[in-house]
Amino acid sequence: MGKPIVYIDGKEGTTGLQIYDRLAAREDIELLLIDEDKRKDPQERGKLMNQADLMFLCLPDAAAVEAVGLVTNRSTRIIDCSTAHRTNPDWAYGFPELSAEHRGNIVTSKRVANPGCHATGFISIVYPLVKLGILPADAALSCCSLTGYSGGGKSMIAQYEQENRPPAFSSPALYGLMQNHKHLPEMEKVCGLETPPVFLPVVDDYYKGMAGTVPFHMSQLRGVSTLHEVWEALHRYYLETAGPEGIVRVEMDPTDPESGVDAGFKIYANILRNKDCLSLVVTGNDRRFTVTALFDNLGKGASGAAVQNMNLMLGFEETAGLSL
Repeated sequence: MGKPIVYIDGKEGTTGLQIYDRLAAREDIELLLIDEDKRKDPQERGKLMNQADLMFLCLPDAAAVEAVGLVTNRSTRIIDCSTAHRTNPDWAYGFPELSAEHRGNIVTSKRVANPGCHATGFISIVYPLVKLGILPADAALSCCSLTGYSGGGKSMIAQYEQENRPPAFSSPALYGLMQNHKHLPEMEKVCGLETPPVFLPVVDDYYKGMAGTVPFHMSQLRGVSTLHEVWEALHRYYLETAGPEGIVRVEMDPTDPESGVDAGFKIYANILRNKDCLSLVVTGNDRRFTVTALFDNLGKGASGAAVQNMNLMLGFEETAGLSL
């Protein structure tokens, strides 16, 4: 059997370029490339899509839906990096570490929706707590998610890197303030919540890296009463579901005197830039605490996750082409 044929529709965008960078040097796939002057030609795009064993959609939502309609070859498998199909029950949700069921669905599905970057942080924290019965599905939650400006794509990158840019660009910018951010539906649905969280995304003056933080009162939880018990529940959960690859991991026990978590402890949002893994950090006390997901918004938050899903779908080693 020959090498799997892979095509990236929308390779010129930020996510598409990052996927291409992870795949270009691989010798276990054949990567189809479209002629530059035909990259917006539906006929040429459709021809390449239907030649591919697997394709990535790195397009705006409406264009992604349209692109799916160009696929007539029933054997072509699709990973959609847009928002368009993330709550569609006919598409597998591409976060394998959440459960054996999620992993199995990715392996067997012909249609996989890649998670959103902000949603990845929130879901990595909340999903296991709900699944374990520790957090009620009707919990009133909030989330603050800090991202580098590359998360806004080429237009935002150009804004932040322009000469003589406005002074305001040197400070954090709060957005999505009307509580209608496009990642909210998947955050609610995937976690099985009865209501979406109050969500505050923030973009800041650094290129990439993400810190998504969910605060809790211990009184919101069931079956646990100490910070150590919360940390232990998350730690054990991901030991069982994340597999030996360690793409998602729970960091040090904050109640361990050797952990370094003290009054002067700081979390930097870009600590996992250029990596394709995700770390959860638990901090606080037995009454109030936070859980922060740290990852690269272009790594586990986008392109790294897409390549991980491709590896599972094509039967490769899960971490092939990833930086951990």
